[in-house]
Amino acid sequence: MQTHVPIRNALISVSDKLGLADFARGLVAAGVKIYSTGGTRKFLEQVGLAIEDVGSYTGFPEMMDGRVKTLHPKIFGGILQRHDRADDRKSAAEHGIIPFELVVVNLYPFEDTVARTGVTDEEAIEQIDIGGPSLIRAAAKNHRFTAVATAPEQYATILDQVSSTGGTTLPLRRELAAAAFTRTARYDGAISEYFASSTAQDDFPLGIQLSLHRKKVLRYGENPHQRGALYSLTESGGAHLVSAHQRHGKELSYNNLLDLDSALAIVRTMPDYAAVVVKHNNPCGAATTTSQAVAIRRALDGDPVSAFGSVIGVNRTLEAASAEVLCEPDRFVEAIVAPDYEPAAVEILTTRPKWKANVRLMEVGPIGEQPAAWQFRHIAGGMLVQDADLAHNETDKWQVVTDSKPTDHEMADLRLAWIVARHVKSNAVVLVKDGMLVGVGAGQMSRVDSVEIALRKAGPRAVGSVLGSDAFFPFADSIPMAAEGGVTAIVQPGGSRRDEDVIAACNQNRIAMIFTGHRHFKH
Repeated sequence: MQTHVPIRNALISVSDKLGLADFARGLVAAGVKIYSTGGTRKFLEQVGLAIEDVGSYTGFPEMMDGRVKTLHPKIFGGILQRHDRADDRKSAAEHGIIPFELVVVNLYPFEDTVARTGVTDEEAIEQIDIGGPSLIRAAAKNHRFTAVATAPEQYATILDQVSSTGGTTLPLRRELAAAAFTRTARYDGAISEYFASSTAQDDFPLGIQLSLHRKKVLRYGENPHQRGALYSLTESGGAHLVSAHQRHGKELSYNNLLDLDSALAIVRTMPDYAAVVVKHNNPCGAATTTSQAVAIRRALDGDPVSAFGSVIGVNRTLEAASAEVLCEPDRFVEAIVAPDYEPAAVEILTTRPKWKANVRLMEVGPIGEQPAAWQFRHIAGGMLVQDADLAHNETDKWQVVTDSKPTDHEMADLRLAWIVARHVKSNAVVLVKDGMLVGVGAGQMSRVDSVEIALRKAGPRAVGSVLGSDAFFPFADSIPMAAEGGVTAIVQPGGSRRDEDVIAACNQNRIAMIFTGHRHFKH
């Protein structure tokens, strides 16, 4: 099998010109003749390179506004010919076909086009590339003899080999082929999803193409005996862990990523200076106030035992004063996620505590609202798909259903309790006091158990606290327990057949209760 293939002729036809000028100059300097089309040829000629016109080579001009230009036997014969086959070489010679040992193609920006607000069907259709995917697939199929570049980040590696050896190696061509087929699969998937979405009768298309790009292989998965990797589902913007910049620390683990994602989701919806402490994918501390350092301290103090070895999320630039709090004795932080960091904060976190060398500092950029999206959940044999739980539940739609009315102070705590409860595993009950999470009951089979655990976690701090519940109380039995613990107000969706019993129990115990009308199960 031929491993090293000299590159004499390259076919270049790209939509994205990023890095192309330097790449083409390097190829020409290495003795490669470049053939190109339309806009790409003009671009390369403008930077001073002599380019062979594809139309002149094939004897067939571009037509139909560029829809037909590379779809020609002299092009595909040059890409697909097998150099070790005498019959292929004979056919090429008979028809004047030259070999193309390198094909450089990226595709019309269909994904970017359909992502624009107000794009028309005609605009979308015109960005469906025909020749590009065909060229890519042909070159990738014949990777024993043809290298294919589909992204600017591949140019440097290809040019290094061409400059030093005059050609490419089989391992590189095979790697490029794999990337090429991945690219065309993602492209076709985007087109398929566009048409499926536009023809769906119920907003859920008949087919969904999930195209994932591997970002990194992780040390292991949820447990050491499981393998794990991180894949990117989309290249869209926004603050998220997949595209975050790691400022410091050892490699992120599978569980770190899950916890950091949860921390980011929570602080994204919190007001003022906010901080959250996450352990095993549940918040164990959270606080909002007008000082970030105070918010972090109060979040850590919500459950100091659980906070050891946790991840921290904040919704503003991490300040030096906050770093001082995190470095206090007996603190241990696995990872932090923040929009960005003050230089002094980075210096403190990476030089002072015992865990300084290991703490992961993740920078995600400005935190805005999470864009509307679908959520996918794997089950054996398939996937569940749903809208992301992004309901805002404005407080002006809340309904006070008891004789007692919440005070302004209680209302502020109820809002925080409701924000946090939606991010706790069901059945979820949270206690908040003075802008601080003081007790969490998570993942229990009965709501009574969740109330009991939250009260036990809060201890004496439960007195004067408010309670948030992610779903309705099916019975009134939790209310006397909450009252005995010192709870003064409750926020919950309502909707139980026994709502009247629950309201009566609250009135009997002088507890204010709000119905929100929204449930927030998180299984």
